Amino acid sequence: MNAAAVIVARFQTPYLHEGHRYLLEAVGARHRKVIVVLGVSPVKGSRRNPFDFFTRERMLKSAYPSLLVLPLADHPSDTAWSGSLDALLQSAFPGEAFLLYGSRDSFLPYYSGSLPVTELPVQGTHSATGLRQELADEVRDSEDFRCGINYACHNAYVHVYPTVDIALYKDERRCLLLGQKPGAAQWRLPGGFADPTDPSFEAAARRELAEECGPVETGALHYVGSARIDDWRYRREAGKIVTLLFATDLVYGTPEAADDLARVAWFPVEALPALCADGSISREHVPLIGLLAANESPSLIKNLSI
Repeated sequence: MNAAAVIVARFQTPYLHEGHRYLLEAVGARHRKVIVVLGVSPVKGSRRNPFDFFTRERMLKSAYPSLLVLPLADHPSDTAWSGSLDALLQSAFPGEAFLLYGSRDSFLPYYSGSLPVTELPVQGTHSATGLRQELADEVRDSEDFRCGINYACHNAYVHVYPTVDIALYKDERRCLLLGQKPGAAQWRLPGGFADPTDPSFEAAARRELAEECGPVETGALHYVGSARIDDWRYRREAGKIVTLLFATDLVYGTPEAADDLARVAWFPVEALPALCADGSISREHVPLIGLLAANESPSLIKNLSI
């Protein structure tokens, strides 16, 4: 019995490039049965994995209708993943013999299962990553293009957008620093979005404080609490902002407004309830003042209605 050929790959491109076609056609010339196993990432709609299984399956079968295409979930353990690959093939096609195809840059170096493997030489210098980057800013005037964007957005995970806010105190926590954004009358705590390059939320908080208030020296940061923020930009979106609130004390320096703050000023902590009540503090940050009242200045709770 001739073995069925198995190609394990990702095919994370909007179309099959010459390297893909060489692989599929070279293997297809040797075997009557060709099975493609598509790796499926747990991260949906990312830059590295923009296309789901169904999109890639249709792309492959549109070009090569006789292909059999199966999904295989990624796994952090190469050993466990190899066992899952063997089990998938043997359960889908009982009694079948298989020969796995790949190249030095494919799954072969990570495979430790029981099935025989063979290596195909790399054809050309095609790169799926390079192709995705090359096409990343291309806008096409077609209904299919717009439908694809809609499909991707509706099938991606709903996002939580993490931010950090900082309560900077001075004078033995009798005064709190607040800032105003350009064109806004309301006051708010300094802060902003956490960045993927930040090693921790504490580091993100220190970075945001330095960006918005200058190179002030502060004491240790400590976590106060978290809250979902009713930011107007996301009010009608499925994704929401959840912020982490940190508190610290000014040791040295004079805060100066920078980045996306137009002005900063110190306010007596005892004045915070009145500022919340009369709308002087941004409605998005009123819950954060409540967290401070509950965790940093319990004496304010009786005067703070949130």
